[in-house]
Amino acid sequence: MRAIKRVLIANRGEIALRIQRACSQLGIETVAAYSNADKNLLHVQQANAKLCIGKPAAIDSYLNIPAILAAASAAKVDAIHPGYGFLAENADFAEQVEACGFSFIGPTAAVIRLMGDKVSAISAMKATGVPTIPGSDAILSTDSQLNKRIANKIGYPVIIKATAGGGGRGMRLVRDESELIQTIELTQAEAKAAFANGDVYMEKYLQTPRHIEIQVLSDGQGNAIHLGERDCSMQRRHQKVIEEAPALGIDADTRREIGALCVKACVDIGYRGAGTFEFLYEAGRFYFIEMNTRIQVEHPITEMVTGVDLIQAQLEIAAGKPLAIKQDDISLNGHSIECRINAEDPRTFIPSPGTVTAFHAPGGIGVRWDSHLYAGYTVPPYYDSMIGKLITWGSTRHQALARMHTALNELTIEGIATNVPLLQRILEDEGFREGGQSIHYLQEKVLGKKDE
Repeated sequence: MRAIKRVLIANRGEIALRIQRACSQLGIETVAAYSNADKNLLHVQQANAKLCIGKPAAIDSYLNIPAILAAASAAKVDAIHPGYGFLAENADFAEQVEACGFSFIGPTAAVIRLMGDKVSAISAMKATGVPTIPGSDAILSTDSQLNKRIANKIGYPVIIKATAGGGGRGMRLVRDESELIQTIELTQAEAKAAFANGDVYMEKYLQTPRHIEIQVLSDGQGNAIHLGERDCSMQRRHQKVIEEAPALGIDADTRREIGALCVKACVDIGYRGAGTFEFLYEAGRFYFIEMNTRIQVEHPITEMVTGVDLIQAQLEIAAGKPLAIKQDDISLNGHSIECRINAEDPRTFIPSPGTVTAFHAPGGIGVRWDSHLYAGYTVPPYYDSMIGKLITWGSTRHQALARMHTALNELTIEGIATNVPLLQRILEDEGFREGGQSIHYLQEKVLGKKDE
């Protein structure tokens, strides 16, 4: 085992503060690596040590591997936690962290590479027995006739996806053969520009799926568990807006079956740390789409229904400790919902940076507020617009929804625009309150716009 007594947090905002709290509760010191736009972040103010790693642009700071490693060396840390986004799923970063003698709080570089490429990830899941979507099973070539035959075998509509894509980027829908070749070429060009990798593949396009994901913990020593599922179907342009756990309509036997397959896959590929298997779910069947080899934005709802601190589990696994929790220790208690609070116009979705002139966090039984926000804080224009996560828990979904409705009304953020009015609108929607809607519901039914 490698003792972890001091951790460098290579991230910002709410996840950096979340990591800091978990470290503090374990008696671990924290070092904040921050851009010069983030000197007033709460975790920077509260860290045991802090080091500025560059200018505001992410490429000059949070994506600057040499600067982060230099900061880790100067601060004499034992490990680096990447949070989510930025370098969290960068295999080269993970490799360099370990080569410099630090523990990377996440999977090995080899596993990140395996699961970071969509084609190799699907191939690995097929080998372990995890169900996948019918597709090309390989990178598409430049042979137009071959690509047409593949599409005809799969059956239209199909979707073209970048192997290095993610977050809803690098994918395009094809409804008939006349669109196929041009769409493949366009997606390849976009993927090359966005990810420096123009490889694409093809999958069957499911018409009305839900987005269901399975949370796992694995110690890389042959022990793994799943912590149930989350429904992340409320999405706008493939970006999650509201998540909940557990998912409606997933019974205990189905949960046990798909969870066991994910656990087996973790053991088979030598997975280490927290991870998430993402599926499309339609007509009672699961179809693997990707694995996120990091902590998820929506991890708190799983914590609320299981009582397991996933960040602390990450830290203990990175220290070489075998998984202390057994599958039989996991039970789902009640229901939890998370709303992502973004600094953006609720109608146009244009980001709204600026100074928060007044702030009040909601409270009460079953209410959790994960955020770095405070009155006087200036939201910078350089990063993602998410400024907080509002989470509620109830013994039933109805109670969790009622608590969320009250909490959203109580939340006060002035000086900038936020998406709270949109979230309130979703909560009042009859279809959402019924639950179990597809990934297209928010875009098409609530917003009244064609999904893209």
